[in-house]
Amino acid sequence: MRFVIYVIDSQANTGTGDEMVQIDAFNDMLEAKGHFLFAAGIGDRASATLIDNRLGLDSVTAATSLQPGPEHYSGFWLIKADSAEQALELAKEGSRCCNRRVELRPFLGQ
Repeated sequence: MRFVIYVIDSQANTGTGDEMVQIDAFNDMLEAKGHFLFAAGIGDRASATLIDNRLGLDSVTAATSLQPGPEHYSGFWLIKADSAEQALELAKEGSRCCNRRVELRPFLGQ
């Protein structure tokens, strides 16, 4: 089973040096135990572009997000887990390591 763990932040690139060390150790653990597929940081909401071309609408809006408020996704892990329960435990550890709230969802893509 595959899952995505989204990191929720209120600012861009707010990780402290200690948090980055913890995140690197978490990534190393995921790799060593065969859970790691991919991880990356992503730009804050000010760098977002919302595109809606359904039915040829051709709407492009700069610096928007579907979620109001100061929080946004600042990164993610794509992981493998044997069960939803195992993925939940990995997400809890990821939250502890990055010192941020995280959101866990099943990954449905190929």
